[in-house]
Amino acid sequence: MPVPIKRIGVFTSGGDAPGMNACLRAVVRSAHEYDIEVTGIIRGYAGMIEGEFVELDARSVSNILQKGGTILKTARSERFKTPEGRALAAENIKKNGIEALIGIGGDGTLEGASIFFAEHDVPVICCP
Repeated sequence: MPVPIKRIGVFTSGGDAPGMNACLRAVVRSAHEYDIEVTGIIRGYAGMIEGEFVELDARSVSNILQKGGTILKTARSERFKTPEGRALAAENIKKNGIEALIGIGGDGTLEGASIFFAEHDVPVICCP
């Protein structure tokens, strides 16, 4: 029987798009219903590499639906496209007790997630 996940990381990546904050809010509130802690990753893959993490709870995602963009900010990351950058991101993820990721973004986010899983065995679900 698999061990239940106790902490996930959530990030937004690529360009801003409508609905990112709504998706983020749904992730955080749903996770907390199952007693899963949520760590927000600021600036997507770039923040993963730099270790830019913030704890998220229901209060931190309240009143964000009407805001444009994403409260976690977003960035494109050339460093994440390298094996060294992904290794540093994996190290930061594990050091912070994050067991799985939820990425909110487009094609580049999904492609990065697939490579990251293949190289570092960190489970990732993406919300396009």
